[in-house]
Amino acid sequence: MTGINALFLLTGLLLFISVLASTISARLGLPLLLLFLGVGMLAGEDGPGGIVFEDFFIASLIGQAALSVILLDGGLRTKVSSFRVALKPAAVLATWGVIGTAGLLGLFATWILDVDWRLGMLLAAIVGSTDAAAVFALLRNSGVRLNERVQATLEIESGANDPMAILLVTALVGMLLQPETASVGGFVWMLTSQLGLGAILGLAGGWVLSRLMARLSLPDGLYALLILSGGTLVFAATNLMNGSGFLAVYLAGVVVGNRRSHATEHVLRVMDGLAWLAQAGMFVVLGLLVTPSKMLDYATEAFAMAVFLTLVARPVAVAIGLAPFRYPRKELLYVSWVGLRGAVPVTLAIVPVVMGVPDSQLLFNVAFAVVLLSLLVQGATVPLAARWLGVEVPPRDEPRDKREVWVGDAAAVDMLEFCVEAGAKAEGRHPDELGSDHPGHDVRCVALVREGGLHRLTPDTRLRPGDSVWMIAPDEISERLARSFAGSRGELTVNASFFGEFVVDPESRASDLADAYGLRIEEAERELVMGELLAVRLGRPPVVGDRVEIGAFVLTVREMGDKGRITALGLKCPPLGGGR
Repeated sequence: MTGINALFLLTGLLLFISVLASTISARLGLPLLLLFLGVGMLAGEDGPGGIVFEDFFIASLIGQAALSVILLDGGLRTKVSSFRVALKPAAVLATWGVIGTAGLLGLFATWILDVDWRLGMLLAAIVGSTDAAAVFALLRNSGVRLNERVQATLEIESGANDPMAILLVTALVGMLLQPETASVGGFVWMLTSQLGLGAILGLAGGWVLSRLMARLSLPDGLYALLILSGGTLVFAATNLMNGSGFLAVYLAGVVVGNRRSHATEHVLRVMDGLAWLAQAGMFVVLGLLVTPSKMLDYATEAFAMAVFLTLVARPVAVAIGLAPFRYPRKELLYVSWVGLRGAVPVTLAIVPVVMGVPDSQLLFNVAFAVVLLSLLVQGATVPLAARWLGVEVPPRDEPRDKREVWVGDAAAVDMLEFCVEAGAKAEGRHPDELGSDHPGHDVRCVALVREGGLHRLTPDTRLRPGDSVWMIAPDEISERLARSFAGSRGELTVNASFFGEFVVDPESRASDLADAYGLRIEEAERELVMGELLAVRLGRPPVVGDRVEIGAFVLTVREMGDKGRITALGLKCPPLGGGR
């Protein structure tokens, strides 16, 4: 019993330290996942902890289990609406992107490491896919708001490209161990069957789970366990049928997350904690597994591969893959840069070790070093690169918090929390008066928190700066309602700088605006409305932040509604005196 208790103590201590370390990640400017990895390495045999952990099978088991939870949580938070702008390009990156990156990097690895080409290609395939855990965590905790097309492309790609990397690794391991059985036809069949089965079983499993979640009456805490256990079943069953379990569990999460019910909010809150636990546990274990002193033997080669991967292989694959979709150059550069490597490459690097591939330790150590460099350099610069390349859009006014209160099996009301800022339109007004600013919508105040306590509403109540207000209001007007509580805080300056000085109705005729402002447009374009004009010139589904230049004027998508409909445009005029 002493040994078991010591194991529990060690596990709890490492996770506890990892969580506490997360509080300093922002101050250090380092990705949180890197800190988890650092805790494991410090506890390992080369660190002060001195723990010797060399069980690659256990590490692989923990890694795959954790990845299934992370992908399930990522799917739950992926909106189907994002597929409108990014499904096809992300699918191309999840397939061709991995193959193209692995091909170029494989040639480079074969040359610089002076190894058999199959071993070089295997190493490239191991580090060829972006990591869902790293991408999901960094994008959602970076503090920047990316335009929807870039965000959706990166998230869908990272959630869907693992199967291709796994297939490549499996095929190349087979070529090294049993070269006589390897064939192109066999690889194509394996690829088709794995992706097909993964997609079918994932969508079917997600539909079943979403129906169960909506119909069953369970204690709140059990809904998340239902989805977690169901996702695990989908993952394992798909793998047993030689399908892609990672793709299946991600798609199951997408289906469940987009079929909202009374239990959805409970599931998301619990799964968020479980996903963080999975990430922390996985990176700590992988940190224990690695021996930093052995990585130093291949430091030069790993650095060269990381540089080639980041600056050549990934950008070339992205540029070729996204060429048909007319992505702006800056967006291509950002998608290329945020090709983060994380737990997936390290987990895949364990496969050759377990299978007994010659020189597998070389593969593991080089792959781990590439992951460390990726997290250190790329992970730490995600916000800076977004601002430098201009793919960031101004933060939108939104509620501080949002809760869904289900009042029936198919009926819910949204409770939104807002904080009154100094100089806001809401300051000095009664909370219930704000509903008059939104005719046709039922808006009412249900609670006012002032100086940390609940304040009783009376006819004489007036809002003050610092008040926290809970409102019942439809979610579709949450941004407009939030503007009533927002102070100036330079918002006008920021919005004018990014979107332009004037707000334009997308249904206004292009000819009218052209005549009023002197815009130079083609004769055929004069018959279009402004929203149509912008969409035609873009040649791709629009998102907030997309812009076109019309002479010296700049037209920018300011707001988007449901089904990809533009609801507001910004017009930026040239400075007085001519030139821009």
